[in-house]
Amino acid sequence: MTNPARDDRAWIGTRKGLVEMHRRGATWQVARTHFVGDPVTMTLPPAGPGRPMLAALNLGHYGAKLHLSEDEGATWTEVDAPAYPPQPEGAPGPAWKLLQVWALEHADGAVWAGTLPGGLFRSADGGRHWSLVDSLWRRPEREQWMGGGNDAPAMHSICPHPGRPDELLVAISCGGAWKTTDGGQTWALSARGMRADFMPPELAEDQNAQDPHRIVRCAAAPEVLWCQHHGGIWRSTDGGANWHELKAPRSSFGFAVAVHPQDPDTAWFVPAVTDELRIPVDGALVVNRTRDGGKSFETLTTGLPQQDCFDLVYRHGLDVSADGRTLMMGSTTGHLWASGDGGDSWQMVAAHLAPIGTVRLG
Repeated sequence: MTNPARDDRAWIGTRKGLVEMHRRGATWQVARTHFVGDPVTMTLPPAGPGRPMLAALNLGHYGAKLHLSEDEGATWTEVDAPAYPPQPEGAPGPAWKLLQVWALEHADGAVWAGTLPGGLFRSADGGRHWSLVDSLWRRPEREQWMGGGNDAPAMHSICPHPGRPDELLVAISCGGAWKTTDGGQTWALSARGMRADFMPPELAEDQNAQDPHRIVRCAAAPEVLWCQHHGGIWRSTDGGANWHELKAPRSSFGFAVAVHPQDPDTAWFVPAVTDELRIPVDGALVVNRTRDGGKSFETLTTGLPQQDCFDLVYRHGLDVSADGRTLMMGSTTGHLWASGDGGDSWQMVAAHLAPIGTVRLG
């Protein structure tokens, strides 16, 4: 591992709690555990010293819960989770009820939350209170959204523009990508070029029918976005207005994607066998990396299991830190790997966690 002087932190959301890890020198170690026994669906690391962090839980029969910490996880307080307004009688689509908080992002002093069933919420006070972005929820196209592996559509990707506070791009499975440039007052579909081969031919290129498993934006070049789609890999260089398909080795199917925060041409993917199987190709866990905008890919294997492997990395299970070299990924079998050299080599840092749904580096 490189960068021996760094003191990095990671928050690993699992089916049985939140695991906080610290890296001192070359070694990652468990520092604390939180919410032991409870499924943690998403975390939001603090945006800076003294800034609150959030943890979202899904307690099944007891509902989705949200907890806030003002001391970087030392103590937690339950706060109001996003809540939908009463559902009008006869309103089409799934029930207007929060099932899960699946995305949390900071942006220009606000916090955004994406949920099942496909709603977007905004908080102006660090996550203590929430308001539904009604302008997107009321779009007539929402009636055609559908669940991609869930009974309800899910908003899983929230991509603020670092230089334009009023611009935001979100992604929904299955409801395409949507963009606002006026702070959420109006929205437009932003999935031109994507293709959903699982749909009938006449709907395959319908922007509202797309299943983008994950979309991420390059911080230093925000017009560049990368998408791991149910049907492959796509990239946009014009802020999401148009998308272009790319082909990776082994498989272009997967859930996770991470982009280098300073280099828009470098991105990482974790391929898998598509649809019902959802396991590594040929039983070998690999990471595909491109460093030329998708013209070519390298398949990275050092330190990863290459036989009899059933690990799947979910859409929020891969993250890259601000240095662009430190990566971490967690799997459905509770294995956790880290890399300090941009993915050239990997080290298993935990082998017996509960199934991992989200990894956040801070």
